[in-house]
Amino acid sequence: MAALRAAKQALRKEIKRRVAALSGEEKQRQSVVVSQKLFRHPKYVSCKQIAVFVSMDDEVSTEEIIKDVFKQGKRCFIPRYESSSNHMDMLKLNSLQDIETMPLTSWNIRQPAEDDNSREEALAAGGLDLILMPGLGFDRSGNRLGRGKGFYDTYLERCMKHPKGKPYTIALAFKEQLCQEIPVDDNDVLIDEVLYEDDE
Repeated sequence: MAALRAAKQALRKEIKRRVAALSGEEKQRQSVVVSQKLFRHPKYVSCKQIAVFVSMDDEVSTEEIIKDVFKQGKRCFIPRYESSSNHMDMLKLNSLQDIETMPLTSWNIRQPAEDDNSREEALAAGGLDLILMPGLGFDRSGNRLGRGKGFYDTYLERCMKHPKGKPYTIALAFKEQLCQEIPVDDNDVLIDEVLYEDDE
């Protein structure tokens, strides 16, 4: 276990360094390429209920994706992380403007307030068809390196107990986040697909 943890930590550092070296323009450019790939993806086209992460600076930007979700008339859910645990809910977003009124977390992303109980949680609202996954690093086999809190792994376990079953999962990545191989253990949930700018 200790060896695995150390390997993950070293890799997290390395990927953070690679992503930090990207200019804002380059991150934006790759975000557009990845968003366009998503918009053509059959799982995205057919999904009705989708969970989207609100992106941080070192992640593929999801702003255009959230806009498109509303344009297409899909139902959008975004994460609310509980900082004191590894518990996360996916709460319904009413509009793009809705995000702007939400409080900022210590990670500098907006999310529904802790005491905001007016929003539907995705699993209580019929479950999800698709989850867009953040992460620090990915390999081509669908292994994901998160930030170490286990929010998504725990949430996917809850999804698996839902009558609808596990939603399809797509990670959005800069090509700099792709690794040969991510060290994983049994708790790490595989991702169905990683979208990034490849040489097509």
